Amino acid sequence: MQTAIEVEGLSKRYRLGQNLGGYKTLRETLMSRRRRDAADEAHLWALRDVGFSVPQDQALGLIGPNGAGKTTLLKILARITQPTTGISRTRGRAGALLDVGTGFHPELTGRENIYLNAAILGMSRREVRRRFDEIVDFAGLERFLDTPLKRYSWGMYLRLAFAVAAHVEPDIVIVDEVLAIGDARFRAKCLEKMSEFGQEGRTVVFVSHDLGSITQLCRRAIWLDHGQIQADGPSEEIVRRYVRDSVGDVPRADFTPDPSRRVQVLAAEVADGSGVAIDHPERGQPLTLRVRFVVREPLPVVAIGFTLQDHRGIRVLDEVWGEHGSDMLAIDDAPTEIEAEIVVPPILPAGSYLVGVTIGSSYDLFLEQEVLHFRVWPRADDPADSLERDRVVQPPVTWHVGRAGIR
Repeated sequence: MQTAIEVEGLSKRYRLGQNLGGYKTLRETLMSRRRRDAADEAHLWALRDVGFSVPQDQALGLIGPNGAGKTTLLKILARITQPTTGISRTRGRAGALLDVGTGFHPELTGRENIYLNAAILGMSRREVRRRFDEIVDFAGLERFLDTPLKRYSWGMYLRLAFAVAAHVEPDIVIVDEVLAIGDARFRAKCLEKMSEFGQEGRTVVFVSHDLGSITQLCRRAIWLDHGQIQADGPSEEIVRRYVRDSVGDVPRADFTPDPSRRVQVLAAEVADGSGVAIDHPERGQPLTLRVRFVVREPLPVVAIGFTLQDHRGIRVLDEVWGEHGSDMLAIDDAPTEIEAEIVVPPILPAGSYLVGVTIGSSYDLFLEQEVLHFRVWPRADDPADSLERDRVVQPPVTWHVGRAGIR
């Protein structure tokens, strides 16, 4: 089988603290050289010695925490970013959906943006005319075709961007996490479309925090962390290892403040049903998932979402607060810290779990992040094989067993 993607010894280094904008005087240039001679400049290796190959018609999933190097790798594969060292080869036409909305103009209508974005992605005008109705039908935005894009919600923006990219007919499809906000039916439609790519003999490279989508779409997965490959193999096995091995001793995480980010998670933890932090949550008790985040600029509407995935990547929980009705949060006095929590009833089986948080609105996605890994421990009276039973939930149940007709 022909190889579609080959990566050998791939590394990408970014220089920290360097001002890349504007011009330097001769004095500034000489001084910066002296400083380099005196001490090494700080660098960040986003990727270190990454190597793998992907056969034609295979779907490959990339998983890992935020900052693991996944998006950097996709940008190199899509020839948007040059590697520092190593080789990246792709055979065939590659279509990438990385930064949603790249190549769109807010003042142009949806119709005009379809032609504009498709041209940027390499489609001729004749090809766009031939596929135009399919693109519009996939996006489901017929009523808004002649509306300027600046009046689209973020979800509508996402639909149009994915619809155009999905109809470019590339040999290699490169998709970053873009399915975090669209409704469930549209997410299912996108996954179905990417499944069709594999059936048509195309190669798919897919990054997602939805581990269930990875196992559903991809037979193979690569786990990246700190720019290096931690594991490569069958997706279900890699997802299970990723969730299990990421679990810490204490179900709490703290994050270093970064003033350059407009929305940032500061802390996440697991508590009991009354809100008191606990170190070893047990099966059979309600749990509180709590997150504290800072908003550094005024925002008219903020929606907060929690997801909970088990060791197989199955979403046990997917809830959003603030999208509709009276539950609306507006940030007027930024910067300000917000605390949000959700109480999960006693339904979780013993096992490992991953907590994800999304913060956004109908117009934008400010943050999507895996914030915490934790373990639910068996109760003392649980049978020895309780961890071997693959159950999504384990609610309290009452048994009645006896001869028929006798209670």
